[in-house]
Order: sequence, then structure tokens, then C-alpha cells
Amino acid sequence: MEVILENSKSLLKKALTLCLSLALLFGSTTVASAQALPEGTLISYLASSNAITDPKALLRYSLPIDNPSIRQIQKDIEDISNHIKGKRWSFISRDVRQSALNLSLHGNDILKSIPQEQQGQSLIDHLKEGINALQESIEKKDRESTIKDQASVLDTITTIEEMMVVGFPFEVPSQYANLPQLKGRAVIALETTKGNIKLVLDGYNAPVNAGNFVDLVNRGFYDGLPFTRAEEFFVVQAGDPPGDATGFTDPSTGKDRTVPLEIQIRGEDSPTYGTTLEDAGYYLPELALPFNAYGAIATARPENDPNGGSSQFFLYRFDTELTPPGFNLMDGRYSVFGYLVEGKDVLDKITTEDKIVSAKVISGLDNLVKS
Repeated sequence: MEVILENSKSLLKKALTLCLSLALLFGSTTVASAQALPEGTLISYLASSNAITDPKALLRYSLPIDNPSIRQIQKDIEDISNHIKGKRWSFISRDVRQSALNLSLHGNDILKSIPQEQQGQSLIDHLKEGINALQESIEKKDRESTIKDQASVLDTITTIEEMMVVGFPFEVPSQYANLPQLKGRAVIALETTKGNIKLVLDGYNAPVNAGNFVDLVNRGFYDGLPFTRAEEFFVVQAGDPPGDATGFTDPSTGKDRTVPLEIQIRGEDSPTYGTTLEDAGYYLPELALPFNAYGAIATARPENDPNGGSSQFFLYRFDTELTPPGFNLMDGRYSVFGYLVEGKDVLDKITTEDKIVSAKVISGLDNLVKS
């Protein structure tokens, strides 16, 4: 039996109410003028134009580290993507010059945040070489090489930032401590009848939901299960087991396993559990794992039960009305626990005629903690 998510029209109505309330609260419009706005315009009214939509960038920013120097270099290198399509070489060149200068001035500060100093120094040297190669491609105004070199530099930055993480940032509340937890990252390979998908799961910000998924993948639970829902511009859903059950029943206990809603607000010490952010009194907070990116993976749950998630999950197919940049109507309602990093074209093509052939944990299984 499929766990039914709120449909797009239901979310749209809630969004219109919220948008109107916020617009009036902040004095940005009158009742008459707000009501006269088209639905899409009204939802977009408060949206930010600089929301991050790249899944790999979102995963970098969600790492629990505190090193302004590497973050600034990351930001400058990522900014190249905003200019490369229009071939604004002067802006691109500026970004890379700033990165090179920051690395020269603050390389030691970056190194101090890496526990493995020798390996850290090697990575910083590699980063310098990568930035130099990127500068050469930019000087030649070689778009293809610039994109390739940018990706290589960002991969190095990702490795450096991952090495800066020390320990785990918080303890899961005791009522959920018996559930599997992912204390770090994991990579999942999802083979479907349409092709292959690669997912990176983030246990730093959603350890219970990510841990539940990794545990089920490792058990082979998803192998052979169909996609039960596939709405264009909304979601692709799977994980509904055969029979009357709606989720996973632990064979060792005979009991159904459910997981709580788990939302990490950026800057908070730990996630909010068991309630939507709207019900908790939060409106438009910046989240560590937002639905900004195409292919965000989240736990499906019954509309009126924030703690009713289990085995069913969905992959988000970006909706232009439900997801204007910086104002996502799904945020705070469902637990995002990772992102698709390869296979966007595959996700585009999946229908309810397709199924999961197999799901495998490629890496990060050692980060799974079970009581």
C-alpha cells in the first residue's frame, strides 16, 4: 500500500496562503494587489534569486566545518558557473584570481583545520596546481577546458572539506537512538530498468533517515520493487513492499520500523524532529538539505503523520511552481537525506512501468551505526 504524499495542488494552496500572509506581514503588498497576482508570481514573490541548485555544492555546504578560508575559495570557484554560459571571461578571471590569492594568504589556516597534516598539505598543493591549470584555460578562453578544470578543483575542495570534519556534530534524541544512524556520508548505486543513478546520502544532517535507507539498501529490501508513482515535474516514488504493509517490518522483532521527520536548519546545533517546521513556527528558514536540487531524495510519509515514514522514498523532479529558487514548498515538510549526483537523464525517463533492479552501498557502509 503506497504512502500518499500531499499532491502538488494541495501544496500550492498552502503556499499561496503562506505567501499572502508573509507579504502582508512584511508590508510588501496590499491584500488587493497580492490576491491579484498570478499563482506562480505570488509564490515567487519572496523567492531569492541566488539559491544554490547544484547538488554537489549543497553537499559541500552541508558539511559541519568552520573554515571561512576554504569556504570563500569554494564560493569563488562555484561562481564560475554563473558566468561560463555567457562567456563573461572577466568575471571568471576575477573569481579565479581571488581564489588563488586566498589560497596563498590563508593556506596555513586551511591546513590547520585538517587533522592529517601531511595528507592535507598534499591536497593544498594539488589545489594550487588545479587553480593554476584553471587560470590557463581561462586565459585561452577555452570554455570546455574551463568547465573540466573547475570540476576538478571543486572535487579537490570537496576532499579537503570532508577531511576537516572531526567526529559527529550532535547526538540523536534518545527516543530515536535505537534506529539505524548514518554517522557521515554514504554513496548508493541504484540500478533501474531505465539506467543507473548515483546518490550521495548525508548523515551529518539527517542521520536517522539516511541510516534507515542505507540499512534497507544493505538488506536488499529495494531490489525488484517497482516505482509506484512518477509525476512529471514533481516526484518519482518507490519502496512500497508487496502486500498490505506500507513499510519495513524488522524480521528480528516482527515490528514495523518508522522514522521521524528530521529537518536540519542551517546554523542550528541539531535537527528538528517529529514536526514540520511550519508547525514548529519556522517560516522560510535556510536548510542544510533543501529541495533546491533536482533529484533530492527524501522519505515519503502519510500527510498527517510526521513520524510515519518507513521504507518508501521519493526523488524530487524539480517543479517550477513548487520550487522557485529560495522558496521551496516541500522544505520543512519532508526529510531530505541526500541528492542525486549522477543519472539525471535516467530520473527524467522513469515511469510507473519501471522498477529498481538493485540498490547497492558503494561506500560509507562503515558509517552506519546500529543499536
